[in-house]
Amino acid sequence: MGSLRAILKHPDDLYPMVKLKLAVRNAEKQIPPEPHWGFCYTMLHKVSRSFALVIQQLDTDLRDAVCIFYLVLRALDTVEDDTSISAEVKVPILKAFHRHIYDREWHFACGTKDYKVLMDEFHHVSTAFLELGSGYQEAIEDITMRMGAGMAKFICKEVETVDDYDEYCHYVAGLVGLGLSKLFHASGKEDLASDSLSNSMGLFLQKTNIIRDYLEDINEIPKSRMFWPRQIWSKYVNKLEDLKYEENSVKAVQCLNDMVTNALMHVEDCIKYMSALGDPAIFRFCAIPQVMAIGTLALCYNNIQVFRGVVKMRRGLTAKVIDRTKSMADVYGAFYDFSRMLKSKVEDSDPNARKTKDRLEAILKICRESGTLNQRKSYIIQSKPQNHATLVSTHHTLSYILAVFSSPPSVLSLLNMCFNAIKS
Repeated sequence: MGSLRAILKHPDDLYPMVKLKLAVRNAEKQIPPEPHWGFCYTMLHKVSRSFALVIQQLDTDLRDAVCIFYLVLRALDTVEDDTSISAEVKVPILKAFHRHIYDREWHFACGTKDYKVLMDEFHHVSTAFLELGSGYQEAIEDITMRMGAGMAKFICKEVETVDDYDEYCHYVAGLVGLGLSKLFHASGKEDLASDSLSNSMGLFLQKTNIIRDYLEDINEIPKSRMFWPRQIWSKYVNKLEDLKYEENSVKAVQCLNDMVTNALMHVEDCIKYMSALGDPAIFRFCAIPQVMAIGTLALCYNNIQVFRGVVKMRRGLTAKVIDRTKSMADVYGAFYDFSRMLKSKVEDSDPNARKTKDRLEAILKICRESGTLNQRKSYIIQSKPQNHATLVSTHHTLSYILAVFSSPPSVLSLLNMCFNAIKS
């Protein structure tokens, strides 16, 4: 019922949701016939459906390289994330992972659910990796080696300072940005972006995830995962886990806002990076997650629910972002809207209010100076649950579905597809 209420409140979500549902189905039908590639793309859909959808737009050779790059790093991350593995076992695996990707026989039992399957049958990923061009292989090996070493370093080291936080995020996400820039360059479709801009692309996404996932990480069993830097949280509480207790709600929100303000420092670099991209498919691949990140930060800011449950963008808004993000004008518009949303939540009593507003105003200024804001469809203006709006939105949705099918389905199947889009 919650999803249905969301649709009635935002009827214009329905069209992009059904459109996204159809795109996902179409992507799932494009699984390669070779067993190892079939495993890789099937696994990609299971561990990240949204990522799997976006990479389907890339040309075949680059798409294969990015798919394998993602799965290799996801496997590396699965080893790091498994808190049941002792440091004595984990550290050597992380440091040697860049060599394991050349071994068609290597696998390691860890992780849960789909991640366990990925690790148990990692030989499929290695087989596919060995079929990539040498330029792609070298980029993936280099980043895997550096990331594994960085992860190993932080197995035995806590995130104490903001510099530690930036270093950790560099190892687990900034290097992903560097690696993707190398893959884009190796494909011949893009110039090689600077390391600093590539790093910021990764850090912005990673810091957003760390902020959003506080409760999941702190409640991890058998051992908490703690990535918020002590230099920030110690200003508000004595222990990081204290933020989740109701009696510390005011301090928790102030700490959260401090963390969001820290993440905003990377936005200008991200916009510079995206504005330099020339290939439309690569642009969308990079831009959609960045827009999702600024939207997520806007929701998380000043929101005590970060410490009570899951805070994320509603499915319909996510579908809108994927549907609308096609050009830099769309990116400027989205960052402008979500930054305004975030700024409206800043209270003068917050200890970091001035710094937060300054960073947001810098972002808003860049967006205004782009001269493209009049081209955007706002993400902030809320749709009213009026019958007319609902009927118009549903009419567009059904018209779209009729257009993409070679033979029109029955009215019943159309309504069923709409209902499934709402439900899932």
